[in-house]
Amino acid sequence: MSILLENLVKRYGHQAVVDGVSLEIQDGELFVLLGSSGSGKSTILRMIAGLTPVDEGRILLQGKDVTNLSPQLRNTGFVFQNYALFEQMTVAQNVEFGLSVRKKPRRVRAERRDELLALVGLAGFARRYPRQLSGGQQQRVALARALAFEPAVLLLDEPLGALDVKIRAQLRRALRRIQKELKVTAILVTHDQEEAFELADRIGVIDRGRVLGVGAPADLYHRPESEFVAGFVGEANLLGVVGDGRPLRLGEVELIPPESAPGRSRRSIFAVLLRPEDLSLASRREDLSLPALGQGTIEEVLELGASQRVRLRLETQPGVFPLARDYGEAGLPLRASRPSGAAPPLTAGEKIWVGAKAWRILERAPRHFLLVHDGTGAGEEAARLGMRIAGAMGATVCLLPVASKDAEKPREEELRRAFATDDSATVVRLESGDPSDILERELSRESYDLIVLPVAATPGGADAGRARLQKHALQSAVSVLAVPAGRREIRRVLLSTAAGEAGKLDVFFGGEISRSLGAAAMLLYVEPSPEARRRARAGKAAPAQAGAGASERTDTTRSRTWVYRHLDQGVRTLLALGVRAEAKIRQGEPRGEMLSEAEEGDYDLIVLGAHLKRSYASGPERDLAREVVAQSGRPVLVVKSAP
Repeated sequence: MSILLENLVKRYGHQAVVDGVSLEIQDGELFVLLGSSGSGKSTILRMIAGLTPVDEGRILLQGKDVTNLSPQLRNTGFVFQNYALFEQMTVAQNVEFGLSVRKKPRRVRAERRDELLALVGLAGFARRYPRQLSGGQQQRVALARALAFEPAVLLLDEPLGALDVKIRAQLRRALRRIQKELKVTAILVTHDQEEAFELADRIGVIDRGRVLGVGAPADLYHRPESEFVAGFVGEANLLGVVGDGRPLRLGEVELIPPESAPGRSRRSIFAVLLRPEDLSLASRREDLSLPALGQGTIEEVLELGASQRVRLRLETQPGVFPLARDYGEAGLPLRASRPSGAAPPLTAGEKIWVGAKAWRILERAPRHFLLVHDGTGAGEEAARLGMRIAGAMGATVCLLPVASKDAEKPREEELRRAFATDDSATVVRLESGDPSDILERELSRESYDLIVLPVAATPGGADAGRARLQKHALQSAVSVLAVPAGRREIRRVLLSTAAGEAGKLDVFFGGEISRSLGAAAMLLYVEPSPEARRRARAGKAAPAQAGAGASERTDTTRSRTWVYRHLDQGVRTLLALGVRAEAKIRQGEPRGEMLSEAEEGDYDLIVLGAHLKRSYASGPERDLAREVVAQSGRPVLVVKSAP
């Protein structure tokens, strides 16, 4: 093989931008790393070239370990997105540069230069300077320069990203032809799916530093192995179906799920992939020759030349929900494609039956929970509640013991026995040191969706270490479930949007927990009282103006209109998830009203977003989440930006 990457890791601070990447790339292959901005694909390319040092792992080029070699000794050619040509040099001098550095004779340089300029379609341009060339021509020069010294590996970092659509299409064809003609092994990174599909022998899909799928373009499109790859490659309809041991159905389609991985919950959620071209539309059920998914309403018909794209929405089905949805959506949104002019003619607003000729069922990657056990009874209660939630959601867990001042850290075999379960895979990590440092090391090592830990009852004394741990967890980028002693069941959930927070991620995550546990949900909005508004205006020392009362009433009316729309969308979101939900408005100071509602309604869980310092209109600067955790006496789920 030409390139072998073994468990490559690159960190910046505690953040792993490349996280355990292993790949094998064959001789003469054009391999594409496909991912969104910030996924780590360019960092991998720079590590192969020697431009970025490797923190862990190995790089082998043609069987030789080059992990610690300088770029000059790796025999790799690199083409940058911004061309990186030497402006003071001619095209000929640019192309010959690598050969000049290697002390090749002038005749050899000239022959190789002329050969490559002809190959890239720039014969006759040798005496021009980069400023006299178009962007596409400059990129051709950069490609010729990278190939001049006959590298074993060609590395291309989004080489066509700065060009217009027509030039990109031309250069894609030229690049593919040149790579195959020279039989050079190449890795190209891009975020452009069309580019990846046109150029690649194989594609590696990367997200957050991890390669999630590798295969030929057709295999990744038609037979993806993960939900992320299914949704990232091409257009996809992805629906979630709850599996609890009974046959899975989507309309008339009976779904046969894949075998569950060891340690997974008996209650799992499967992703059903439906490509737009695999859906059939008919005005009447009897006109469908395929199993029907159900009847829906057409929302939009787009004419795209040779094809037609139809956006529609099926009616809600028990145990089925959309995996990709907008806030406030109801029903099951789908996109279908068909040839232009196909019968029957369609218009927005009409009812339509939808059939499926092909689908693929994928087991979803489970959420990953970190349960922090401090060796106390409260720590055990928090861990057990976390285990119950993980079992209901099909999540995997890692149990992290940390020693408090007044408790000895539990031994590994005791923890495994105490928390052994069929519902979740439990991994115990035993480390020594300060609890906050242990937590930080764990978060840098693994990616988690939720931290579950006990609440510190008092700020000092024996609880001082737990309070520091709690503060550290709340300041992390991971969502946190803080559990006080004495709370073991969750039947009623209070989803608080406080006063002005968007309340979307917390509604989605809180709704997922509510659905998994069969809990009812209340969506609460707290608006500032008129007195609080007047105090806030007085604090600004603004001059009084005529008609201020009318202006205040207008602002209040607009605010109420936004609140009603927001709550209505939130309830629809929860209902679409299969959660019994209603909404409520309270007036007053957000923290106090939230805590009062929790007490009066005897809610078992409070859910709120990770608020910024000025987290609600005209409120004081404070950390609302920490205050609610400290004062509620109930489990509090603090949802961060990426639950």
